Amino acid sequence: MFDLQGYEASILSGALLTIEVAVLSLLLAVVLGMAGALAKMAPYRVARSIATLYTTIIRGIPDLVLMMLIFFGGQILLNNSLYATNEWINEWMTSSNPNHEWTAYLPDYIDVSPFIAGVLTIGFIFGAYMAETFRGAIMAVDKGELEAAKAYGMSGPLAFRRILLPQMIRHALPGFGNNWLVLLKTTALVSIIGLEDMVRVGSMAAGSTKMPFTFYMTISIIFLFFTSVSTGLLKLAERKFSIHTR
Repeated sequence: MFDLQGYEASILSGALLTIEVAVLSLLLAVVLGMAGALAKMAPYRVARSIATLYTTIIRGIPDLVLMMLIFFGGQILLNNSLYATNEWINEWMTSSNPNHEWTAYLPDYIDVSPFIAGVLTIGFIFGAYMAETFRGAIMAVDKGELEAAKAYGMSGPLAFRRILLPQMIRHALPGFGNNWLVLLKTTALVSIIGLEDMVRVGSMAAGSTKMPFTFYMTISIIFLFFTSVSTGLLKLAERKFSIHTR
């Protein structure tokens, strides 16, 4: 039994925060992934080009670099833009009425939340991987069934919901499951931008108590528990969506 020196509650709180980041990032990734997959298969060249550029860039840059770029670089870009906007508003209002000194009421500085930055970054990253997963799943569905649905008078949305989506889910589940497991472990990166997840809490506890093995092993076991539960649930989902094929 590991002696966590009173850090049990902090690590549990960090573990819950890790799950929150992972789930919200997954939801964003699914939305971006579906949009990216449909865009890649769209008849419009502009949509295909944008989706291809998105997946190519995101899959070609390390996750750690993207995390730091979006959090630190994005924060600087946002505040520089805010400063420029304030200056422009002040100049415009002063030129409109030179007899008064005007001051724009926009904030001088915006501090980006590490939680929001972490969710957006991880969701944005894995949206690119989900796009390829969903595109492959859509292509695996027999086009003849969609043509038959159209011949029976089904609208596009109805055919998507009743014909394409159930079969697409079955084909996408293996890749979706792999992406989820990698995403879950990638949440450890949010510790570098100051979010108090269990990796950061464990790291600070390890430094304070000089017991790195105890705390990092505890974190490893918690991650292993999360991934094991996820694997079990994914197997149940695969079994459910594969009933009619057995």
